[in-house]
Amino acid sequence: MDHHVHGPGHDAGGGFPEWLPPALVLSAAVGAYLLLVRRARLRNPALGWSRRRTGWFLTGVLLLGVASLPPVAPFAHEDFRGHMVQHMLIGMYAPLALVLAAPVTLLLRALPAARGRQVTGVLHSPPARVLTHPAVALALSTGSLAVLYFTPLHNAIAATPAAHWPLHVHFLLSGYLFAHVIAGPDPAPSRPGVRVRLVYLGLAITAHAVVSQLMYGGFWIDVRAPVPQVRAGAEIMYYGGDIAELLLAAALVTTWRPEPRRPAAREPATDREATVPA
Repeated sequence: MDHHVHGPGHDAGGGFPEWLPPALVLSAAVGAYLLLVRRARLRNPALGWSRRRTGWFLTGVLLLGVASLPPVAPFAHEDFRGHMVQHMLIGMYAPLALVLAAPVTLLLRALPAARGRQVTGVLHSPPARVLTHPAVALALSTGSLAVLYFTPLHNAIAATPAAHWPLHVHFLLSGYLFAHVIAGPDPAPSRPGVRVRLVYLGLAITAHAVVSQLMYGGFWIDVRAPVPQVRAGAEIMYYGGDIAELLLAAALVTTWRPEPRRPAAREPATDREATVPA
């Protein structure tokens, strides 16, 4: 793999360390979330905000920090195994933690009612319904792996340091979208029932397994890296993906709430008898 080797102190553009932009972005994300928590508690002290949700958000940011800062980030630039570790953290583990932090619900609680209705309108819009369909989320997250590793795309990105960040953003957003559709506590108007979501989760597990096995066997793979690195990367994808998807399944079970049964419709005759005066 023709990765450019950068040390931990590499200067991006010669002006500042490469780790500084992600550190600033992650710090800003934590500050924004905590600010929304404060506003939500002030707007509705009785309702408050769960510390567990805040803990999930901080966990997600921590995982992103591990993936995008030294020593993992330099390792990912020079070794395919590091790239795969980074992919797992950014695309599967961190998104699940961020989804469980329920940021949309927090935003709705922190905003004034009029702004909240605008956000709700966006969530119910046709584009949002299409984007949050499980098939679309699955194609963007898991389906993109085939495009990345079975075409020259990965080698082109590996040879262009500036292209790493768009790839990381794609991993994060597509992983977040899929976790949100499957097990997110935030509102999702087009989210199907639990059985359908389990089917799509099974498809994701199968797709990950197929891609990693093809990668391990060297079939159709287009990654310029030593064979031992590619095989080790495939094993990381296989076992790391299984663990992440089991965690996602556990989140689905823990966040699932059975729909209350509706009372059976009364017989028309019974209704008429009930209205007849004695």
